This record gives sequence, C-alpha cells and structure tokens, in this order.
Amino acid sequence: MTSAVPQPRTETASAARARGGGRRSLAAALLLGAVGAALALLASRQAWAHGTASVAGGDFPLTAKGSDVTGVPAALAIVGLAALVAVFAVRRTGRFLVSLLLAASGAGIIVAALLGVEDTEALDEKAAEASGDAAARIGELTHTGWPYAAAAAGLLLLIAGILALTRGGSWPAMSGRYERGGAPAPRRASRPVDPERPEELWKALDRGEDPTR
Repeated sequence: MTSAVPQPRTETASAARARGGGRRSLAAALLLGAVGAALALLASRQAWAHGTASVAGGDFPLTAKGSDVTGVPAALAIVGLAALVAVFAVRRTGRFLVSLLLAASGAGIIVAALLGVEDTEALDEKAAEASGDAAARIGELTHTGWPYAAAAAGLLLLIAGILALTRGGSWPAMSGRYERGGAPAPRRASRPVDPERPEELWKALDRGEDPTR
C-alpha cells in the first residue's frame, strides 16, 4: 500500500524559505539604500577638484566641493532615502512606483557624478571671482576620488531599488489597523451574553459592553 506524500509539510517549508528570502532581500535593500544615501551626501560635501588661479602675478589655490560642481547627488540621495522609507507605507502599484523612484534616484546620482569628474565650470567661476577677471580660467587642474565615491553611492541606491522592484512584493507593509480618515477599524461583534452566567456579565462589563443589550 502506497503512503501519501505529506504535502502540507512541503508547503510549509516552501513558505518558510520564501519568508526567509524576503527578509534577506529586505535587509539588503535597507542596508544598501541607507549606506548609499549617506555616502552620496558625504561625497557632496567633499573636495572634487583642485586648481590654481593667477592672482597678482602669483598662483592662488582653489578647491571645488561636490556641491559646487552639482547639487544633483545630494538632492537625489534625499529623494532616494525618502523613497526607501515610503516603500513600507504603500502596497501593490504604489510600492512599484516608489521602488522605481528609488532606482531612478540611484541612476541619476551615477550619471551626475560621472559627468562631474571632468567638470571645470565651478573652478573657473572661482578663478574669475578670485582674479577679478571674468575671462580667467583655472590652471593645474586635479581631481579627487570623491566623484567616483558618489557614483558608487548611486549604484548602491540603484541596487536597492532593483531589489524593491523584484522582491518588494514579499515585504511587509505598515499595519492596516486604521482605515482611511484615521478611524479605527470596527470591533468584531461579540457573542450574546448569557444572563444566567454571572461570570459572563462581569467580563462584558470589563470590556465596556452593556450586558443587558
């Protein structure tokens, strides 16, 4: 006689693996998104380029920070961080759109950072201010590694967005305890109280119910 395969146990194991995979992808997205946003903000405050300007016959050193070159990485880092938090406040289509915004923020940071690697406009403006000559240009230009750090930060946010797009359907969302408008969900109707049982009358009173109804 052939014994039946314990199907419920197989389904339980599959559900446990799915939950485990969802938790791992959730933790990875949170870590990557938070680190990426923090790194992008940090990189925007660091020196991206150094140069010199000729002032009164001498060389005057100048430095351009990331925020001088472009404000896009810092702005998109904040947008990406907000999108990462908002992923848990929405469901279905809303979660997809927010995840797409998270991924787009990372991609935008990458593009802006790489375009800023060879940008000289910020230093040219500083050279014109320092020398008093609007036609002045920066000399002995050197760049730091911070633009590439900003690009790496954008990549982390992009990966977090891709994880949210592909695995976000299995992630938890904020509790639906309260309905729209902030009103609490109605209580389930309790069973009628038996007037012949005093203990049920006392329990009804403890719950704030009218046992005579």
